[in-house]
Amino acid sequence: MAERDNPLTEAFFYILLAVRKPNHGYGITQEVETLTGGRLILGAGTLYGALQTMLNRGWITVYSEDTSSRKKKEYLITKSGLEAFRTEKSRLEELLKHAKLMEEREDD
Repeated sequence: MAERDNPLTEAFFYILLAVRKPNHGYGITQEVETLTGGRLILGAGTLYGALQTMLNRGWITVYSEDTSSRKKKEYLITKSGLEAFRTEKSRLEELLKHAKLMEEREDD
């Protein structure tokens, strides 16, 4: 099974959502927290570990980098990252479809 076919962690899923437009680490954390209503709060280790893994897989790219003291980087999803995201979205939709079918059978 290829890496892109493995299920994404929830953190990876939301990070890929947050980098559909250029976004920096703090912005990603804030967007994920907002999208999940505060249920998922990414710690720095989780966020930057995930970003490094996604950079290595070619799923995101560094869009821009501030070379001043803080070296803030903005990340952007790549075509490969969008493909991984869409694969996961389809997998999740299938899971929900089957769960709904089973619930409907139980109700009959």
